[in-house]
Amino acid sequence: MKIPFLKPALAMGSALILASCGSGSPKIVSTPIANIDSIPLKIDDLTETQLKGWGGADLVTDTIPGMSVEKAYSEIIKNNKGQKTIVAVIDSGVDIEHEDLEGVLWTNTDEIPGNGKDDDNNGYIDDVHGWNFLGDAVKENMEYTRIYKRLKPKYEGKTASSISTADRAEFIYYQEVKQEYEKEYQETVQNRNQYEQIKKQLVAAHQAVSSQLGKENYTIEELNDMQATGQMAQYKAMLQQIQNNVNENIPEALEELDEGIAYYDGRLDTHFNLELDGRAPVGDDPYDITDTKYGNGNVMGPDPEKEDLKHGTHVAGIIAAERNNNIGINGVANNVEIMAIRAVPDGDEYDKDIALAIRYAVDNGAKVINTSFGKYFSPNPEWVIEAIKYAEKNDVLIVNAGGNESLNLDENTVYPNDQNPEAPQEIANNFLTVGALNFDYGAQLLANFSNYGKTNVDVFAPGTKIWSTTPNNEYEYLQGTSMAAPAVAGVAAIIRSFYPKLSAAQVKQIIMDSGLTTNADVIVGGDRNNVQDFKELSKSGKMVNLYNALILASQTK
Repeated sequence: MKIPFLKPALAMGSALILASCGSGSPKIVSTPIANIDSIPLKIDDLTETQLKGWGGADLVTDTIPGMSVEKAYSEIIKNNKGQKTIVAVIDSGVDIEHEDLEGVLWTNTDEIPGNGKDDDNNGYIDDVHGWNFLGDAVKENMEYTRIYKRLKPKYEGKTASSISTADRAEFIYYQEVKQEYEKEYQETVQNRNQYEQIKKQLVAAHQAVSSQLGKENYTIEELNDMQATGQMAQYKAMLQQIQNNVNENIPEALEELDEGIAYYDGRLDTHFNLELDGRAPVGDDPYDITDTKYGNGNVMGPDPEKEDLKHGTHVAGIIAAERNNNIGINGVANNVEIMAIRAVPDGDEYDKDIALAIRYAVDNGAKVINTSFGKYFSPNPEWVIEAIKYAEKNDVLIVNAGGNESLNLDENTVYPNDQNPEAPQEIANNFLTVGALNFDYGAQLLANFSNYGKTNVDVFAPGTKIWSTTPNNEYEYLQGTSMAAPAVAGVAAIIRSFYPKLSAAQVKQIIMDSGLTTNADVIVGGDRNNVQDFKELSKSGKMVNLYNALILASQTK
């Protein structure tokens, strides 16, 4: 269902003239954005400039469903600065040498770099910009792989009738884990083989057409105009499909196929490898929460090429890449320091690392924590739940990615989460789960990969094709709820900066209450046969909007 074109009716009432209620907070003379169903759909494709900055766009001005970040800076924030706010990024690590991030890093001024001592007595030696809970570890199994290989010697070949009553629950769990492992393994093999078959066919088609046209980089128009019969007509049809749906440049499309094949080969080598001991370089017992003397202060990890830092560096840039420095991009938040915590390997994270990472962030001054990761099996969820409660007790907001499997989280459990396994209520009020939006305002508003849930997803934010920092002073498009969460973490950081007396729970509620909603029906999971009311896909039914959030924050005591 398309959103109807109606006469704009954006005002909720007369303009608000609000006195500031936080240190350094701006005076707000603004009217909240509302009634967005009256806004016309954007017909034209986004330009490259629009695409690179769409997360900060304004729905009214640009007809792009961004968070009105630039509108908030130009009309509300302007040159005002609040209190410095620390945002912890628990992720794969951060390239702290990046040109657009080195000026926004948290520095532990009580620690003397490189002296091998715990100068501030916080339990971590040389934690200058954060902590690396993975040490020199990089590659890891998926959690279900680790559980499967741990239980396999005990239960392989056993039947339910041969299992004692005491072991029955664990045996059922083992069967569930084994089924998940085998399903995911087979799907990965099939995907890899399919990519290889497509590549083989595409290479043959491309060589034949390139020979006939006398060039490798032919356009859609040139291919359409080419005369072809028989086998050549089949080649032409295949290449037209690739040009229209993947990439007009066929050599680049082949490179993308190679990347896909390498990705699936990598998963087979690591994520499903029953012989891999990815934890060996760390040297701790990952199933002993009291074994805390491990890791190091190298938040960039051991990879000299920094490739494993891509995810965390991208996340950090979305939150706080230095604004208005004529370099790279503008992050959502100004006056922010990024605390880098490396705890997410290439594979599934360990519960112990995440629990200790949250506690580290809290103990060292973070007011917002971004957690752009997740998994569907967790052997020790209680450790992470206790850490979430610890953050709540210390007034720290956690902004969490909802996941990328197009699942209803009210029916599927993902970790970490703030749900009581015995009852529907939340275990804490400082945990905000974020789903992902697409830049198409209309039926395709929901990112086709995003998880959702009326109870277990709180809000939605831009997460499709997001341009941000990547290692070695580069920039790249990535997508996922991993990109939506840091956008919201940036919003939370701005609110906490200008209105420091507001609690984490209040900031969470402000973000949820101030968002924009729509009466549109949207496609869920990329399935055009699955169309649902956008308002029913999250607890708030809304899209995060910085402009409105600042107005509501200024009114909140």
